[in-house]
Amino acid sequence: MAGTIDDLRRARRVVCFGATGSGKSTMTAALATRLGLPAVHLDDLCWDPGWVEVPRDEQRARVLPILERDAWVIDALRSSIAAEALDRADAIVALDYERRVSLARLVRRTARRIRTRERVCNGNVETLRLAVARDSVIVWHFRSWRRKRQQARALHADAAAPPVLLLRRPDEAERLLEALGRDGRERESLGNADRR
Repeated sequence: MAGTIDDLRRARRVVCFGATGSGKSTMTAALATRLGLPAVHLDDLCWDPGWVEVPRDEQRARVLPILERDAWVIDALRSSIAAEALDRADAIVALDYERRVSLARLVRRTARRIRTRERVCNGNVETLRLAVARDSVIVWHFRSWRRKRQQARALHADAAAPPVLLLRRPDEAERLLEALGRDGRERESLGNADRR
């Protein structure tokens, strides 16, 4: 169902969803800060050191207790927990960007991580060998982009789904965050004025 910024302001449990490389983790952190909710990055729970993917049952054991909490912003809809996340979510922010946008972001991010040896999800490091492998994150983008886009649009059209803010361009995401940030600062400013 189409959502509004007011749906997002009222939400205590938010799913940020989109294609690999679209900026879900960054958006999750920004939303969590502006809404005053804890951010949950699923890669930290679903990848062990050495790029060992956690088995599905263990993913569920790690993530489902978090979804039972009263407040969170999560950065994906992994198939192992998607149904439960959607059942608990108050709102969804879907990054429905063109493939060229998310792919360009993914390639830039991967190149930066290779160059800087940045540690991600449990100390893992991206390498050139991993980036060109048959099961690389870039290959995964090509395999999953269309399915994730269809899922985001289906949720947006589904009257039974939580409210979905479907963002089609990065500038729409920037405007959303600006509106949330501005409103948060205004509330804080008004609260401080009341205490004087």
